[in-house]
Amino acid sequence: MCGICGEIRFDGAQPSPLVQARMMDAIAPRGPDGSGLVIHGNAALGHRRLSIIDLSEKARQPMVDAELGLTIAFNGCIYNYPELRKDLEAKGYRFFSHGDTEVILKAWHAWGTECVKRFHGMFAFVIHERDSGRVVMARDRFGIKPLYFARTGKSMRFASFLPALLKSGDIDTSINKTALHHYMTFHAVVPPPHTMVNGIQKLPPATIRVIERDGREEDTLYWSPPYERDPSMAKLSSQDWRDLVLDALRTAVKRRMVADVPVGVLLSGGVDSSMIVGLLAEMGQKNLMTFSVGFEAANGEKGDEFVYSDLVAKHLGTDHHQIFVPSERLMGALPGVFEAMSEPMVSYDNAGFYLLSQEVSKHIRVVQSGQGADEVFGGYHWYPPLANSKDVAADYAKVFFDRSHEKLGQHLNPDWMTDEDVSFNYVANHLRGPHADTPVDAALRLDSQVMLVDDPVKRVDNMTMAWGLEARVPFLDHELVELAAKIPPEEKLREGGKGVLKDAARLVVPSEVIDRKKGYFPVPQLKYVDGPYLDMVRDALTSKAAKERGLFREDYLQQLFDSPADHITPLRGSELWQVGLLEMWLQTHGV
Repeated sequence: MCGICGEIRFDGAQPSPLVQARMMDAIAPRGPDGSGLVIHGNAALGHRRLSIIDLSEKARQPMVDAELGLTIAFNGCIYNYPELRKDLEAKGYRFFSHGDTEVILKAWHAWGTECVKRFHGMFAFVIHERDSGRVVMARDRFGIKPLYFARTGKSMRFASFLPALLKSGDIDTSINKTALHHYMTFHAVVPPPHTMVNGIQKLPPATIRVIERDGREEDTLYWSPPYERDPSMAKLSSQDWRDLVLDALRTAVKRRMVADVPVGVLLSGGVDSSMIVGLLAEMGQKNLMTFSVGFEAANGEKGDEFVYSDLVAKHLGTDHHQIFVPSERLMGALPGVFEAMSEPMVSYDNAGFYLLSQEVSKHIRVVQSGQGADEVFGGYHWYPPLANSKDVAADYAKVFFDRSHEKLGQHLNPDWMTDEDVSFNYVANHLRGPHADTPVDAALRLDSQVMLVDDPVKRVDNMTMAWGLEARVPFLDHELVELAAKIPPEEKLREGGKGVLKDAARLVVPSEVIDRKKGYFPVPQLKYVDGPYLDMVRDALTSKAAKERGLFREDYLQQLFDSPADHITPLRGSELWQVGLLEMWLQTHGV
């Protein structure tokens, strides 16, 4: 797990070492254990290292294989690298290190663009071929590991962290209207290739891009599972599905224990993270470190779920760490939270993960986390209403979108509005695409391949890596997700959602955790924007920079300031926090 950056030039010039140094400084928190920079001809590759697998200097990056003429900068972890190494050794490849980075190099040489289909893991990597000048970029199936890029004249720069590209200079920092529309409408989800910055884009997940020396590009989407019923599985019972899910999750959790350092778990006390802990205990893990975070109550809403995380930790005998965050510490941490965001992310969870990661990183370098279970197994409240939908796009928008295109026109100044309802059009095209048997299947596909990537997964990466902590997400094991896509929606929607997963959980963790009301990562002070938080947001939105930008209508902002609690989105988010966070992110990163 690390941070990568670099530049490819298409005009015969050599990339500037000073530009690379600025980007490497920006990604430094992602890799506190070492750094490296390699410049070969038209390409520069930079790397900041967090040592997890093969802690020796033989695995340092960028890694150069002089025999094959390949150089790589890699961020992530390939969990099945030992098996792939054996396959490659059988083909005659010789290895000089013992980790997964060199396996990617040999796999690219052996199998070309097909290599990514063999990888179990999370990854973003860039490979430069010495002899051809060709460059290869790839991102894992769920975009767990980020990869941003910027075209600047005769070059392309790339980085794990969007602000690194901003600091490289010569970037068009104007605001992308399409991204702004998505942010304000599609619950702050901005699908690729867009970002809030016109001059910066992101590589889509499950994509491998080959860039020729002259700048010509070709993208290949290498994974997109059908959300359809498999006739050979038509007679499976609920118990059969339960057993298949539990076996697949066992494999997913076991895979993510591959490391040369200890692996812990972020334990919220919900079904998902509790199952991970339960399965690790079942496998015989001793002295497993678990971590939970809680906040002060606000407006009568409790700010922690310690009763459940404590119950699981006690039942399974973990080395548990309970982290409580007083209000004054939360306020003090928010500038760091904004600084750690590659893109503006509206969820209150960001502050929770940021502060939790700060504490966890003092004890351990790798954790497993429960993100993805709701999107994969149907845990959210907006899925049941879609079961009998006659217009899945319109019905999805009713339950998920923060505001309609028409309402957005009352909130944004006219210069910032798009001509078309770009967010609804995007979502409708995705939902109405082939290979989804039912409206619920279509929504699960959209959420797992788009929303998940640019909300929960991005949030976890940004906030954990701000403290050099690697987070692994077993519910996004691609084989587990392929299985889940075949399960009939009614098996998922049972018991208020995630029925089949709850069936499996009953064999692993206490029933009190399963039968509780669904919880979220509560940060009440940010949900109810009041007191010093209201002052902070108001100051940002009435500042000289905000007024010159002119994103929002003055009458709309005044309504928000006068009564923040009266302006709540359908997903129970604060409209004031949404617009305020965007402005604070823009100011933090000089956009």
